[in-house]
Amino acid sequence: MEKPSNLILVIFGATGDLTSRKLIPALYSLRMQGLMPEKCTLIGAGRTDKTVEEFRKDMEKAVRDFSDEKGAGLINIPEFVSCIEYHRMDFLSQEGYENLRQVIEKISLERGIGGNVIFYMATPPSLYETISTNLSKAGLGIQKDGFRRFIIEKPFGYDFESAQKLNKTLHELVREDQIFRIDHYLGKETVQNLLVTRFANGIFEPLWNRNYVHRIEITSAESIGVENRGSYYDASGALRDMVQNHLLQMVGLVAMEPPSSLDPDAIRNEVLKVFQSLQPISEEDVEKQVIRGQYTPSKIRGECVTGYRYEKGVDVRSRTETYVAMRFYINNWRWGGVPFYVRTGKRLPTRVTEVVIHFKQTPHHLFQRVVGKLAGNQLVIRIQPDEGILLKFDMKEPGAGFNVKNVNMDFHYKDLANIRVPSAYERLIYDVMLGDSTLFSRDDEVETAWKFIEPIQKAWKNNPAIKIYGYPAGTWGPEPSNSLIEGEGLEWRYPCKNMADEELYCEL
Repeated sequence: MEKPSNLILVIFGATGDLTSRKLIPALYSLRMQGLMPEKCTLIGAGRTDKTVEEFRKDMEKAVRDFSDEKGAGLINIPEFVSCIEYHRMDFLSQEGYENLRQVIEKISLERGIGGNVIFYMATPPSLYETISTNLSKAGLGIQKDGFRRFIIEKPFGYDFESAQKLNKTLHELVREDQIFRIDHYLGKETVQNLLVTRFANGIFEPLWNRNYVHRIEITSAESIGVENRGSYYDASGALRDMVQNHLLQMVGLVAMEPPSSLDPDAIRNEVLKVFQSLQPISEEDVEKQVIRGQYTPSKIRGECVTGYRYEKGVDVRSRTETYVAMRFYINNWRWGGVPFYVRTGKRLPTRVTEVVIHFKQTPHHLFQRVVGKLAGNQLVIRIQPDEGILLKFDMKEPGAGFNVKNVNMDFHYKDLANIRVPSAYERLIYDVMLGDSTLFSRDDEVETAWKFIEPIQKAWKNNPAIKIYGYPAGTWGPEPSNSLIEGEGLEWRYPCKNMADEELYCEL
């Protein structure tokens, strides 16, 4: 694989959880894979008063605690952290950015790195505009002796209007090709494999349309609650935190037309077309097509679990949703009339993300199942955990007669011997270093996705009569969410941690 050019990586919010749990371990893994530049310096920028030595010790601990490399794979850590510097600064003060510019110029000159710089904003979203503006004022966004790239975490804005405003501000400071809006779901190997599954296999693409697909279902479930992020989550909620970015991006990859090439803009053009074809949900129809919920106290495996409103930092009268399920349609030739169902939630039975393609049943039912109801074929693409792909179809049971049984044919990434699956952040940071924007959201994609979500936000804000359902922690969400699935006897697939099993008892 290609080795990136020499560069300096500046991480704003360097003392936060994202840096220690995800970014530093990902950079360490890239170094171990030989995919880091020959000369690279990481500058951690934070408001905490730390020495360089203290920060390096923190980052060394982060590698040992959170790296995918374990045991014998943890080597050369002191050498890795020796390339890390720390710059204490006030993100709201222009003086801090002027000092940062001097630090960057000094390191670049002394270490022979050149002018390539990446700025990573691992901060609260409220600081994105401030940091970008101050970097520009300090002359740090100008590409004169190398590239300058800006990585911005989600959520990109809080609604359609704020996303537009943030895009406008950024475009006044830097070019669109300098902006990398990161969505870690798109860095997952199995999300990228959606494209390969569809467009590299002649057996799937001819069936991937309204003529053969009955419905498409996407689930992203978490077994944990809001943890220590209560104050942040209470101002965000599942719709902003998951649906607008992660789930709609997966819808885009599932539903897109074949791109003309693997050029980043060719792929993102097709995703944009999907977003532009989403059938708007009017404020009046939100109650019929969108179900929201909030987890309540419960007992899971003998342990008492706190309800959302009793989590630290959460308003005891909060109406912020921790669960969203919705039904919508895509108005184009390929998907006309096919319902798409997405759901996400916290404190569900297991951590799982998957896409399920439900194919239509055969037009004439020759064979009857002795046990269980007649079901169509399913293609399950498991994003996490137990990454892989599963095809469910009917086979004859041995013996006399034509008794039919549903069976699984599956592939698991873990079965690939000696194949290492990189973490999402590892892949995405590497792509930014190379300047590959394929797996990053473009400005028009973000705004179009927010525009689709806007009526739901307005309906929840303006109509207090729209219910927010409680669901006991450890269950699959509010019971009314099953009413979204159109068709007699149809319901959500209830997945297990192990991909191929969804029976009554399974591994969670």
